[in-house]
Amino acid sequence: MPSDSLPLKPSQDSESLLRRLAGPSTTKAGLAKDQSEINRIIAEASKGSKFYENEKKKDKETGERIARILKHRDEVLRGVDLQKVEQAVDQILAKMEAQRDLSQTIVHVDMDAFYASVELLDNPELEGKPFAVGHGVLTTASYEARKYGVRSGMASFIAAKLCPDLILVKNNFQRYSEVSKKVMDIFRRYDAAMCAAGCDEGYLNITPYCTEHHMTAEECVQEIRAVVHRETHLTVSAGIAPNKMLAKICSDKNKPNGQFKLEFSSQAIKEFMKDLSIRKVPGVGRVNERLLESIGIRTCGDIYTHRGVLSLMDKEFGLHFLLQTYLGIASNVVQPYQREERKSIGAERTFSTLWKQEDILQKLEEVAAELEADMQEGGWAGKTVTLKYKLDTYQVFTRAKSFDRWICAKREDLIAIGKELLMPELPLRVRLIGLRVTKLKDMRKDAEKKAAGIKRFFESVSGPASPSKKRRVQVDADEKNHDLLSLSQDGYEEAMPGYHDHAEDDENLDKHSAEDPDFDPDLESHARAPNPLRMRPPVSAPASTSNTSVKPMSSRSTKPSSARSGAAGICAIKDPPTVPLQASSSRPTAEQAPAQSDDVVGTQTCPICGKELETDNRGFNAHIDFCLSRGAILEAQTSASVSTKKFTVTNGSPARKKRKSGKGAGRR
Repeated sequence: MPSDSLPLKPSQDSESLLRRLAGPSTTKAGLAKDQSEINRIIAEASKGSKFYENEKKKDKETGERIARILKHRDEVLRGVDLQKVEQAVDQILAKMEAQRDLSQTIVHVDMDAFYASVELLDNPELEGKPFAVGHGVLTTASYEARKYGVRSGMASFIAAKLCPDLILVKNNFQRYSEVSKKVMDIFRRYDAAMCAAGCDEGYLNITPYCTEHHMTAEECVQEIRAVVHRETHLTVSAGIAPNKMLAKICSDKNKPNGQFKLEFSSQAIKEFMKDLSIRKVPGVGRVNERLLESIGIRTCGDIYTHRGVLSLMDKEFGLHFLLQTYLGIASNVVQPYQREERKSIGAERTFSTLWKQEDILQKLEEVAAELEADMQEGGWAGKTVTLKYKLDTYQVFTRAKSFDRWICAKREDLIAIGKELLMPELPLRVRLIGLRVTKLKDMRKDAEKKAAGIKRFFESVSGPASPSKKRRVQVDADEKNHDLLSLSQDGYEEAMPGYHDHAEDDENLDKHSAEDPDFDPDLESHARAPNPLRMRPPVSAPASTSNTSVKPMSSRSTKPSSARSGAAGICAIKDPPTVPLQASSSRPTAEQAPAQSDDVVGTQTCPICGKELETDNRGFNAHIDFCLSRGAILEAQTSASVSTKKFTVTNGSPARKKRKSGKGAGRR
């Protein structure tokens, strides 16, 4: 039977569609516990729209995926001794339990209805009234409005049907940024290395502060909340727990303006997790929730019951992440966002439907300009450019092109590549255009490393330089980690498989406000709007959804028209041409990757940057020529001239000057 005709129970299909139409924010604090009537109103208001039809299609696709999963489950269980499988999982659980760390006190702080609360500061007349922030798409709602089911990510005309007396207030992101900075500065008094998870929330490790000031965790958090209220007149809720996952869950327990501390014991944590809805766990999205429910997992306690099936279907569900969840074990490392964690950089615009080529290209140019600014400010280059577009039917597609050279932040180059990917798709009726650069290179760090390498080259030749004696393997961080699981700094898995693929879909879900005559076309990018100060970018590859089509294109087979006349889209900085592109599901295949040189003679180590290159002499010399740029040589020579390690250059080879000192001369 073909997949598009798999039978689904009407009631189940109807229920799941209603839940999908309700949006990703149904777990927000302050909403009614029984949302069935609210969901019905949302569905009725959405019927007949292109958004509704697209969500219906996605719901059907998820249902078909569930049918395949159940079929696969029956196959893997056939003839298997499930008890032995469960015993093996129990051994994994025992090892995880033995590594449980209860030594750190982690706090998740979350501002209460942040945008709405800031608006109340400037307009006290809104006090006690149901109001929402946004015009077209809501970015937040007051707690009075949430009682009616109004929430972030919802179209304003839907919100008006739920709450006829709703007051709409336009976004003022500059004001939110100012207040956010004040709040974050307060948090940093208690943990200078706090991790901001957005403009209105973050993680703190208050262990050192409590020890130094002889305070309990509860006293410390009460003080934090009191200081925030005194200095900003805003309220904040907090969760106190041994790790970040638990702290985030706990911060939602006593919202608004409350705090909750979980007992720091293994038994108490497991009891806390046992009856917790699986949807409450960070890293489990709405699609993941449906997949887990299909095999009987609705609460974290159900994970243990079905541990054998999860082990046999690890690829679909991610066994280790779910076992961590069941035990309530997660990362307790709190530190600011690290540059090396970044996987991609992008920009996108949402607008009323466009169909004229010149209008679409104008939006592409605006996106390229924004991306150029972000890349220049951040100091990034990349090897893959992905175009994303959303049709007026709400279907999302991506087109990607990979290069074997680094793509720098030049607007005209990004536009040229974007046009090359877009033009074959026209004519289109689109309502979103985006560009994203992946396989990133940190140009700042790279410049520092190369400068240091050149200085080492001129300052010393001591120690074994032969690669046979000491091999140094340096792999670009993005190349190494692109296809790995999303891991925390200390190695814990942070999400179920596919979570990040659907996270962006969740963020953009309710942008169907173009169906509303009051839609505000100036709200260019709702995906960026809710968290303009988000410090940690998604660990995602180019946006993919259940209906996303990706067409990777080889840089060797096709180039932009501007690239044929020059080098558009290609940065002057490049790696040796022998370095291949890695293949993955969303990137060029091995057949499309640049081929290795035919006359490779072996592995050679660059004396400047320390990289190991598998190339011939010509390629090796070309790499050294690049490393030894004239400006860098002059800078290194200037630094070396004042060094205590004097040397001369004879016939192109460094040779140390003779020193008058005794033993140990020439070494530090």
